[in-house]
Amino acid sequence: MKNIKLILRGLRIYSKFPKPLLLSITLSSLTQAVIPFINIWFAAQILNELVGARDQNRLIFLVALTIGLNLAANLIASALNRWRAVCASQNWYVERNLTSNKMLTMDYADVEDPQLQQAYSLINQHHNGMGFGLATLIRTYESLIGGIIRVGLSVAFAFTLFIYPVPESSPLAFLDSPLIIVAVLLVIVCNVLLGPLISVKGGMAWVKATDINNRSNRFFGFYCFNMITGTDRAKDMRIYDQQTMIDKTVQQGFDVPAWMNIARHVDNHDTVNAIITQFTSGIIYLFVALKAFAGAFPVGNIVQYAGAILQFGEGFGSLIMAVGQLVNNNPYLEKVLDFLDTPSKMHKGTRPVDANNYEIEFKNVSFKYPGSEKYALKNLSMKLNIGQRLAVVGMNGSGKTTMIKLLCRLYDPTEGEITLNGINIMEYDYDQYLAIFGVVFQDFELLPFTLGQNVAASVEFDETSVLKNLELAGFNNKLEKMPNGLNTYLYKNFEEEGIEVSGGEAQKIALARAMYKNAPFIILDEPTAALDPIAEYEIYSTFNEIVGDKTAVYISHRLSSCKFCDDIVVFHEGELVQRGNHDTLVESQKGKYRELWDAQAQYYSN
Repeated sequence: MKNIKLILRGLRIYSKFPKPLLLSITLSSLTQAVIPFINIWFAAQILNELVGARDQNRLIFLVALTIGLNLAANLIASALNRWRAVCASQNWYVERNLTSNKMLTMDYADVEDPQLQQAYSLINQHHNGMGFGLATLIRTYESLIGGIIRVGLSVAFAFTLFIYPVPESSPLAFLDSPLIIVAVLLVIVCNVLLGPLISVKGGMAWVKATDINNRSNRFFGFYCFNMITGTDRAKDMRIYDQQTMIDKTVQQGFDVPAWMNIARHVDNHDTVNAIITQFTSGIIYLFVALKAFAGAFPVGNIVQYAGAILQFGEGFGSLIMAVGQLVNNNPYLEKVLDFLDTPSKMHKGTRPVDANNYEIEFKNVSFKYPGSEKYALKNLSMKLNIGQRLAVVGMNGSGKTTMIKLLCRLYDPTEGEITLNGINIMEYDYDQYLAIFGVVFQDFELLPFTLGQNVAASVEFDETSVLKNLELAGFNNKLEKMPNGLNTYLYKNFEEEGIEVSGGEAQKIALARAMYKNAPFIILDEPTAALDPIAEYEIYSTFNEIVGDKTAVYISHRLSSCKFCDDIVVFHEGELVQRGNHDTLVESQKGKYRELWDAQAQYYSN
């Protein structure tokens, strides 16, 4: 029952796709399954006419009808197959995007969960390696439908084989004996049931090989895509002659003896299956031929019964194989469905965000990352007022970035609350709340799209606004050298003429992106870490122009860069330990800010 529920749940997912893939597969499989029976039926009728009355007009009619029906059926089958292919190709992207879209829309806390990341990785490995999951379900559905139709038509065509009696005067009258009929039926069952079951058992080796295949693919992908094409590793490979070490390690990742054992296991089962099929088929054909020889039915019916039994064997075999594959695939399908069922734990309110006033306050906020017993932030109470320039400083691991994640509601507090205009931020519409922040994260990413699209984070963009914000971010000199201006592609993933940008240039683009959003809050997490001193000075000198009337939160390890901020908060071991402007904080000889300032200043004092 569980297996059936999983299969039906998977098929329901496909039924919601934009193109009617299930319907196209069903109709295409139906037509393909019917075509052989057209030829079986009319071949039997033509042969009976040739050995019987030999009516020329009837023969011409039967031949013409056979040709006409074949032509019509094949044209319909071709059209339906084309439709099925179009639906499959257009839905392929939708299918592949199911898990990635889920990853993009689930709670950020879950995205950072190592177990969920592992589940997502395994789903992709199973799909890319052996095709397990949704891909196998839809492929097997096609075999299942075709098998059901073939079995049904075969039974209808072969039913009279056991009804037409052998004349009592014939020495072969014993063929009508119930024992003989039962024996022949058992042989048919043996042929159509035992053979496919053996093949399914042999095919289990490929299921068991999934881990070996995933491991091999990881080695192959790492070596061929990351190591060979990755420019970030190219220098080290040459300087330290890492090629030999890599070659030996990769060779160990490909377990050749294991693959040989799997192939041998499958071949042995296929051989046994072939022997059983040939033996039982011979018995069935002998039974049909003897009944025809004894005069139970016309000679032409031999073609009908033999063809029907052959189609029954192939159809039932396809059916059993499909069921076996579905059962084998279900554990992997279940992983996909469990991933898609990952619930959203964050409360997402409905209150609209007031566009006229923005005051955010942390009220006794404490936070532990999922699975950790240690507080990353403890008892934080502070306000952020509109138009404020706030610098956040502290050592690594002091809680700075955690505070930003809570502010942007990527996580919810473990204790306490964060309010916007006096109302808990959990009550606001989630997307509207996110819209009030423009952020440059420390680990930001640019996409291999055009420069303008990267700044706007959209396919369409306001060219004037993009140019203005790139200029404010200090990107003008680089922009003038770009061959296609704002339509120049970054990187070469999609376009050969794409350009590579340095870390500092990428940081300027990310800064322009945050400003283009024109959100009331702009958050900069180490925004000048990759900039040279001159470019960094340019950013500082134009900071007020860049930020305008927005509320700015500026995180930095370089205390000298915080002097232009109205307010500075100092974090240490997850707690807010100091707050004030630069002059006040640096005068406090025993304060953490002065300690950090002196530690950095010693390198410049001489």
